[in-house]
Amino acid sequence: MSEALLDKGYEPREVEARWYRYWLENQLFAAADKDEEKEAFSIVIPPPNVTGKLHMGHALNNTLQDILCRYHRLCGKNVLWMPGTDHAGIATQNVVEKQLALEGKSRDDLGRDAFIDRVWEWRQEYGGAIINQLQRLGASCDWNRERFTMDEGLSKAVRKVFVRLYEEGLIYKGQYLINWCPRCHTALADLEVEHEEKDSFLYHIAYPLADDSASLVVATTRPETLFGDTAVALHPEDDRYADLSCAFVKLPLTEREIPVIRDSYVDRDFGTGCLKVTPAHDPNDFELGIRHGLEQIKAIDDDGRMNAHAGAFAGLDRFEARNAAVAELEKQGLLIKKEELTHSVGHCYRCKTVVEPNLSLQWFVKVAPLAEKALKAVEEGHTRIYPENWTKTYYEWMHNIRDWCISRQIWWGHRIPAWTCKDCGSLMVLEADPEACTDCGSRSMIQESDVLDTWFSSALWPFSTMGWPEKTDLLKTFYPTSVLVTGFDILFFWVARMMMMGTHFMDEVPFKEVYIHALVRDAEGKKMSKSLGNVIDPLEVIDQYGTDAFRFTLTSFAAMGRDIKLSEERVEGYRHFINKLWNAARFSLMHLDRAYENFDEKALSLPDQWILSRLNTVAAQVQQALESYRFNDAASILYRFVWNEFCDWYLEAIKPVLFGKSGEAAMEATKGVLYRVISDALILLHPIIPFVTEEIWAKLPGERGSIMRAVYPTTNWDQQRLAYSPEAEVAMEFLMELVTGVRNIRGEMNLPPAQALDAVFHTDNPFQKEMIHNHGDLMKLLARLRTLEAESVGERPRVSATSIVSGSPIYVLLEGILDFSKEVERLDKSIAKVDKELSGISAKLDNPGFVDRAPEAVVKKVKEQHGELSEKRRQLVANRDRMAAMV
Repeated sequence: MSEALLDKGYEPREVEARWYRYWLENQLFAAADKDEEKEAFSIVIPPPNVTGKLHMGHALNNTLQDILCRYHRLCGKNVLWMPGTDHAGIATQNVVEKQLALEGKSRDDLGRDAFIDRVWEWRQEYGGAIINQLQRLGASCDWNRERFTMDEGLSKAVRKVFVRLYEEGLIYKGQYLINWCPRCHTALADLEVEHEEKDSFLYHIAYPLADDSASLVVATTRPETLFGDTAVALHPEDDRYADLSCAFVKLPLTEREIPVIRDSYVDRDFGTGCLKVTPAHDPNDFELGIRHGLEQIKAIDDDGRMNAHAGAFAGLDRFEARNAAVAELEKQGLLIKKEELTHSVGHCYRCKTVVEPNLSLQWFVKVAPLAEKALKAVEEGHTRIYPENWTKTYYEWMHNIRDWCISRQIWWGHRIPAWTCKDCGSLMVLEADPEACTDCGSRSMIQESDVLDTWFSSALWPFSTMGWPEKTDLLKTFYPTSVLVTGFDILFFWVARMMMMGTHFMDEVPFKEVYIHALVRDAEGKKMSKSLGNVIDPLEVIDQYGTDAFRFTLTSFAAMGRDIKLSEERVEGYRHFINKLWNAARFSLMHLDRAYENFDEKALSLPDQWILSRLNTVAAQVQQALESYRFNDAASILYRFVWNEFCDWYLEAIKPVLFGKSGEAAMEATKGVLYRVISDALILLHPIIPFVTEEIWAKLPGERGSIMRAVYPTTNWDQQRLAYSPEAEVAMEFLMELVTGVRNIRGEMNLPPAQALDAVFHTDNPFQKEMIHNHGDLMKLLARLRTLEAESVGERPRVSATSIVSGSPIYVLLEGILDFSKEVERLDKSIAKVDKELSGISAKLDNPGFVDRAPEAVVKKVKEQHGELSEKRRQLVANRDRMAAMV
């Protein structure tokens, strides 16, 4: 470890690369498989997609995880942060298919095996990109244990789980209406469908009764699906149709007749109260069709084109067929009217294609029995969710859960371990590939072509990554994990499913606590999106401001349950904090010639006692904040301590002592305190800003190794060395209040900082008099006073400015210091300038055209400017009146 002085300026890029390399080379992130002496702490990373690129969600999520891991290491725990990536079936297949398209090929040209080989090649070449980006962020994962959801061990776990669930009757194959992406050619889970408001039409179509006596008018947004209609439904208590005698209607544009049924599901208040029932193309109609035994007619094929059931419209794209069908309905006089409508339309979360409800033979998990265990685990407190309001959401999802469609019609992923015998038709679900049919001995078998939903393997992540189904030491030591840090968007996708699989296969919850963080939005609070052009790239921010400034910004705004409004200006602001810490450390190191293990308590000054007491309190507060996931509180406490208390007050207060003006004993004691405070402050800050703290730590005198091997202050307190002193805090608070009062007067009177002033403090309070007597020299130094006298309460000096300090007035004598007439003149000009600006802004705000038409953010900004200028004017007028009274 070097003991050279710090460079004049902090250059993050070189420092970050050097220290991350050092941490890796020295295995400082590595966890022990078992350690009887240390308490275990573990986190599994929410595995980013292998196709992924670091975005703000990743940056926030992994910064918070890293803070927890670094903090618990400093507390002496055996910490495992399990890293890895997800194979991301649909997303990865899409990427490789796009590559092939550029070569003029498709996956079908290659065939399944060759295509899978091609995906593995892509993964080897590009799949580690996001891991490198997480390392840029400072993530202290145990990279020796990096896992991939398609690794051999994890694949073995997936097969074992699938087979066991099948044998328990919890996995089955059946016809069901699923969300289908015609572009990706695969089923999608409900939560993989993104809904977006779209402008469309509500079409009112006449369905003539079979006896031609009248028509029933139905309203639909999807007239192209009428070719799959198998009934028209009415509410049984709808009086409008009480006398309807005809039991069938003629299905428009077809030669078919379909029945009229009655069901209380029908909304009597919507449209005419007549509902077209299309069991193969609408999830609610599917359930209605089952209740009434209706035929399921699929009129749209897997490519999103009309099939033979659509008659003359067969072969048309579904949206082309809509327009064509509407034109023909209008021609035949069956289109009653067309209304404009805005409604929610489902899109594939990967390729953004409009999703088609599709009747299909799929594999499902019967989740109700699994959900029951997972619900009970949270209700009984085995897993706690923060913030608490997400617990209610978790309960609602689990109580209303539907069977989980786990099959996907793609090639990349865990292929379903099911085989069908070509000779006897027997279905075999096995962990190992069979050599022959288990029923008839035939070697002629075909494996299921579908792969499993990506979330199926991810649901096993907390235990499959630790070696399950083998009973490993890693699993014994670190399962269940301590906490899961994740975004609310995958609370059901991933968290609920991990809870179901963990409680079922491990008989224990997968994590004791779940922390749900909020979104990172832009400065105006809008969600970041490419279409809005407001996306902030984390890597660009890191390149410009450094990782530590970026991490501190995210942490400072990571309030529980509240979205983060991020701007580069805020990151720049926290870069100033990093520089402030650097400069404070640089100054301190100039005076620390050795490691100070002890100091003479009798020689400690008031600032020494105060800063030690504050360090004591701050360490405990930060620990409490991190333990309860109040990351923003931890950051703000440390910010105030370092910037305000340590830099602005303590370092300024001890400068005379460090330069020997108080004697050798006092200087040595203060150096000991300074060494202790800077050391412990670096440890407290390290989880949030790891790079700059490691760099400064390395320059501190003494051979102590990496800061990652340090001990968190509260876990090893020497009460004599780090004692809480309320007396010192009260005394120092008074001193700071007095100095601040004088500084405020300087500011209000526009007096230069170097201007020597005289002050009189009027008090009859014994404590205050004693403070002036004992610490007057320090007060004069910090307030830049020539004299400071304590007198009994009396008349105010004739020409003076006043500030109230702990209920008593301090008077700064101004006779001969200021030309009050000129100051009044100067302030009048400033007030006039502000009045002019206020007049222009007020005119804008009084203009209804501006307030009503300008963007909300612009109006808000103008109102803020008006408020700031109004406050500025108030202060200027107050100062001017004060000056005028002294003329």
